[in-house]
Amino acid sequence: MGGAGLEHHQSSEDGTSPKYFTDWDKTAAGRDLLSHEYTHSWNGKFRRPADLWTANFNVPMRDSLLWVYEGQTQYWGYVLAARSGLMTRQQTLDAIALTAATYDHRVGRSWRPLEDTTNDPIIASRRPLSWLSWQRSEDYYSEGELIWLDADTLIRELSGGKRSLDDFARAFFGVNDGSYVTDTYTFDDVVAALNAVQPYDWATFLHSRLEGHGPGAPLDGLARGGYRLIYNNVQSEYLASAEARRKTTDLSFSLGLTIGKDGVISDVAWDGPAFKAGLAAQTQIVAVNGETYDPDLLKGAIKTASTTPSVIELLVKDNDQFRTVRIAYHDGLRYPHLERTSGSPARLEDILAPRG
Repeated sequence: MGGAGLEHHQSSEDGTSPKYFTDWDKTAAGRDLLSHEYTHSWNGKFRRPADLWTANFNVPMRDSLLWVYEGQTQYWGYVLAARSGLMTRQQTLDAIALTAATYDHRVGRSWRPLEDTTNDPIIASRRPLSWLSWQRSEDYYSEGELIWLDADTLIRELSGGKRSLDDFARAFFGVNDGSYVTDTYTFDDVVAALNAVQPYDWATFLHSRLEGHGPGAPLDGLARGGYRLIYNNVQSEYLASAEARRKTTDLSFSLGLTIGKDGVISDVAWDGPAFKAGLAAQTQIVAVNGETYDPDLLKGAIKTASTTPSVIELLVKDNDQFRTVRIAYHDGLRYPHLERTSGSPARLEDILAPRG
């Protein structure tokens, strides 16, 4: 059973691990797949971006509104997973923290706006890309999720808690009840629907986030939701589950790399410590400080380097050649979390709470 999900108009296809139910406590990562694909029935299949609807196969599809089609669906995927009990509130908060940290470190935001990533399905056809943190890929999914969290919390703030993105979804996607005929929309339709729920300059709000370059990810929704992004040396249950699911060791926010099976590096963050030391994807880590590579050994070396001036020494293999790489990194293990901001409204908790 593969890990893919595929939306259909009146159903969804959700591939997962064989132990999805029997190892329930270990499979939090990916638990939003069902709610994500379920949402696509009305966001994507029923209501669809006008340039993604074509009369026949001779007319090319355009992807300019995928930040609604997929971005808002990514948001509802986590929200509905929390509300329904597919994920606990803490697991959902940890998942959002991981997304926020990933895009806060996405250096490619400095040159490539989110809106341009909607062209990636056409440009790359989902083939593997090198230097993902610099090139960017289909970031309209998860960075789009942060934008819709921003919009949801802003509606709640401006309306004094009387309205939310739930009202937008009900009004925008809930038209023509019972119809299975695709109903298309444009950017202006999205703006008008948001204004109908809560008057605001939504066109500027969206343009600034879709066309902007940072610095940093759009994290206003977290702050307005009553949380802030922090890092410590304790890995969340959610990230541990994600590592087990992908069979990786994620050191993205410390050394700036992710390691897969047999010590083979699967990703290196552009301009991070590993990048500056000359490491790249597909390089194999053979030894750490003179001992055979093991994920826990590498984590231990990172901890040791946080309290001593010693460098982390890696013996790596590139094809048939070996070389020694020394990384002068002393900030320890860093894993993302959301921390409650005292004295602020707990809007994010309200968003994730089950509905009566």
